[in-house]
Amino acid sequence: MNADSLVLGLLWYAVFLFSTTCHEAAHALAAKLGGDLTAFHSGQVTIDPLPHIRREPFGMVIMPILSFVLGGWMMGWASAPYDPHWASRHPHRAAWMSLAGPGANLTLVFVAALGIHAGLWLKVFHLPDSANFTRVIAANGAGVPDAFATLLSVLFSLNLLLFSFNLLPIPPLDGFSVAGLLMSEDRARRLEAFGHSNRMFALAGLMLGWRLFGVLYNPIFTFGLRLLYPWTTYG
Repeated sequence: MNADSLVLGLLWYAVFLFSTTCHEAAHALAAKLGGDLTAFHSGQVTIDPLPHIRREPFGMVIMPILSFVLGGWMMGWASAPYDPHWASRHPHRAAWMSLAGPGANLTLVFVAALGIHAGLWLKVFHLPDSANFTRVIAANGAGVPDAFATLLSVLFSLNLLLFSFNLLPIPPLDGFSVAGLLMSEDRARRLEAFGHSNRMFALAGLMLGWRLFGVLYNPIFTFGLRLLYPWTTYG
């Protein structure tokens, strides 16, 4: 691994750790506000990554680093605990809890977009000839400006991915529970029970979601770029 790849990996991992922590902390906070203190008592209503790492060390440390070293792409996961009996009693509150995670990622997409436009306004950044996951914006100089451009690029791309992927209405993804907001409490309760009744079903849903997202992400990324730069023709 050369120096450029090492720097990219470190920046990508920093963004992954922060974004995943924000996602799970948002779940935990929404659950607390809805009356479930399970994640709060586990110390997960925080953007300190350590409690989240302690819960999922493989998904938050080992897998992201290993997948980047072996495949050049960073994959991982995290989770926040909740009381399934609370979710059954309050399915709409549980749906809001599910929506909070992707909502945190969408907020980070906007934060990245503000940083990118601030850099353009300050003439620190310029638009690249072509955009990709790690190069949404380019720096006018090497060193710190270039690293910051990469950081904002990955922050934008990764959180757009996390937001849209987690909203797929497939168990065990957040979008499956979020769909309960469109139903009566009784139907939302049955939906929640169905989605979490079989672990093999959830695993199959996760695999299906990942395959579907392989087709869906490029159009989503292109749409995101056009919203970010409405005067350009990326994609």
